[in-house]
Amino acid sequence: MTELKYDKDGLVPVIIQDSETKLVLTLAYASAEALEKTMADGETWLFSRSRQELWNKGATSGNTQKVISVRVDCDGDAVIYEVVPNGPACHTGEQSCFNETIYGDNRKSAGDMLDELKGLIRDRQKEMPEGAYTTYLFEEGVDKICKKVGEEAAEVIIAAKNRDAEELSMETADLFYHVMVLLQEQGVDLDQVMDVLKERHQTKSPSK
Repeated sequence: MTELKYDKDGLVPVIIQDSETKLVLTLAYASAEALEKTMADGETWLFSRSRQELWNKGATSGNTQKVISVRVDCDGDAVIYEVVPNGPACHTGEQSCFNETIYGDNRKSAGDMLDELKGLIRDRQKEMPEGAYTTYLFEEGVDKICKKVGEEAAEVIIAAKNRDAEELSMETADLFYHVMVLLQEQGVDLDQVMDVLKERHQTKSPSK
């Protein structure tokens, strides 16, 4: 195993990443003790440079993180915690601390948007915040969600038949959202759908 190289303060930078969406949640630091506790407990332990003490992520806020894996880079001077977050990672209430673009295109890729939406829907199912539309869908159950998927699919067809590009974009976005709620309700990860698409692409004959 690669030997970790701690800095002069005995710390190593930790990138915390959502294990499902691959969204980078935050950057923090860990001491050897914090790293040992993380691997022993399966929870995110870090070292606070401002307070000069160990801290367990979410111990106060409730936004805990289940650590799925700890990976080290090739030089041994940084690690990644891959986690399943129970709530937002940022103290501002955002999923990720990295929300401001200071250079370049701030538009998210299609894959990033779907991953972010998947994470939001997953969090809604866990937290069930009162008044949220996604909470309402989960409370109503699979019949209501399936009904909405059917309605949105019909709206997509109507927009396409009307050759209305703006309407088609909006209705397709609604359809994507409701399908992803359905996937979450059924316990089917979006990655499973992507795996099917990849498999079909790899096995597709040149004549098709």
